[in-house]
Amino acid sequence: MELKHIDIACLSISPANMRGVKKAPDLANILPSVRARGVLVPLIVRKNGSPDSYEIVAGKRRYHAALAVAEESGNIDPLPCAVMEAGDDAAALEASLIENIARLDPDEMTRHETFTRLVREGRSVEDISLTFGLTTLQVKRTLALGNLMPRIRNLYRSDRIDAVTVRHLTLATKAQQQDWLALLDSEDDHAPMGQNLKSWLMGGAAISTKVALFDLATYSGEIVSDLFGDDSYFACPSDFWTAQMAAVEERAAAYREAGWPQVVIMERGKYFHTWEHERCLKKKGGRVYVAISHRGEVSFHEGYLTTKEARKREKGDAGTKPVRPEVSAPIKNYVDLHRHAAVRASVLSKPAMALRLMVAHAIVGSPLWRVDVEKQRANNEAIAESVEACASEAIFDGKRREVLTLLGFDPEAPTITGGYAGEDGLPGLFVHLLDLSDEAVLSVLSVVMGETLTAGSAMIELLGALLNVDLPAVWQADDALLDSIRDREVIGRIVAEVAGDAVATANAGESVKVQRQIVRDCLAGTDGRRKVDGWVPRWMAFAPSTYTDRGGVGSVERWNEIAPLFDTAKPADEEQARPMVQAA
Repeated sequence: MELKHIDIACLSISPANMRGVKKAPDLANILPSVRARGVLVPLIVRKNGSPDSYEIVAGKRRYHAALAVAEESGNIDPLPCAVMEAGDDAAALEASLIENIARLDPDEMTRHETFTRLVREGRSVEDISLTFGLTTLQVKRTLALGNLMPRIRNLYRSDRIDAVTVRHLTLATKAQQQDWLALLDSEDDHAPMGQNLKSWLMGGAAISTKVALFDLATYSGEIVSDLFGDDSYFACPSDFWTAQMAAVEERAAAYREAGWPQVVIMERGKYFHTWEHERCLKKKGGRVYVAISHRGEVSFHEGYLTTKEARKREKGDAGTKPVRPEVSAPIKNYVDLHRHAAVRASVLSKPAMALRLMVAHAIVGSPLWRVDVEKQRANNEAIAESVEACASEAIFDGKRREVLTLLGFDPEAPTITGGYAGEDGLPGLFVHLLDLSDEAVLSVLSVVMGETLTAGSAMIELLGALLNVDLPAVWQADDALLDSIRDREVIGRIVAEVAGDAVATANAGESVKVQRQIVRDCLAGTDGRRKVDGWVPRWMAFAPSTYTDRGGVGSVERWNEIAPLFDTAKPADEEQARPMVQAA
């Protein structure tokens, strides 16, 4: 570089300057020094067209401070400058970023934009990492932000979403990013953040490729990569489990060939507790226990017996000497699959038994069933208290307690679903259901279905219409709703609905707070207002509607989607359904 002093009139900001040419810099901490001693640290510049014209690659704040001093005093000495070779945009970007990082670490989105420009100029990830003293992974993470939609990048830049959320959003397709932004904008829905976002994107628990026992190179299913470069995940859990369990069986067969008397493949999700087992050598009958978590991790515990078996051996009751299993893993697999095929074909003729089996699976779950309880997440405490205290919840909770007693569950269990803690697991609950009448089983089913019915879903709209739900019988307006209404046009329409058009017109100029009080007076029959019974806002009715043409009402949008289905659907009559259940 050539060092020289250049007149301030010959200088301008380069587009390569990472701080840009539009935003005025903050000069608070530099202006006093420039006033007192002038510009001491050279600006980095390069020629720009004519021989006497230069553009500033690094030193924008010093340049603006010098301009400010020139305006105050009327003149300023030429500025010291280091002149770069012309035409190398990548070198100019690097010089700008290096200086700015040394002064103040720029935000990650600014680094992303600059690194992206460097890549376009021909710099590799390795070149950038060496230049700025970063690892290649750090550079890849910054570049990965380019997969995000501009609005998401701006949300991150303004600290409205955190780094963990942004990282998981790099896994999302553009369509998934749009869906996530729609949830973020919705007043009724909740946009998943942080670790919950990963589960949302993967359709459940995300399974990392790190847990695979099989060779990923031979895996035919889809794998989704974390664009930050750290992790990758199986897009289809069922494809993963097919490959993983085949690998488990191969390892188990290898253990048997190595002389282990027994390999116990534990039920998925069941933990291997060392305090329930004691060490035992292979030659003395020790087993291999294979524990498999729902996240896909597999652990092999070699040389164990249960504590109960160990105590028996200490008392001299060693039992028979362990012998090699009668059948190999392929024979076991053959037998299991053919017996499975025969049983499920027979279940077709026993609908009553199938109903009980389905209910048991919904309550307990199984390696193939995952049933989640609706958590009824509320946006604030007022809404949560309103729902907890409403008549519908009291009715449902009363029925749930009856069913808890009927099934012999813990009477304080918060849900039927997942509430069974019997030693015999799924088979034990199924046997218990076989002893119940169809009417009792259907009552269990209705509670389980209620617990697992998704709030804010199209099914709520369809069921509400089919069941002809009488909302005024179980609900009345409260402060949690009325205090949330802050739209002047909407509250005006509601006043007209409960108090009449004349009252609404007379109070159209009043504040939203005053008009809300009019609604309260009408619903309570106070302050001389005629009491209005059974009022339900249009959004909550079955079928719902709006007060304006602005849209954005979740219940109405869902209803519009399924309304054609309602026109053809017939409510299932309980008496007609019962003979079908009893056909077995």
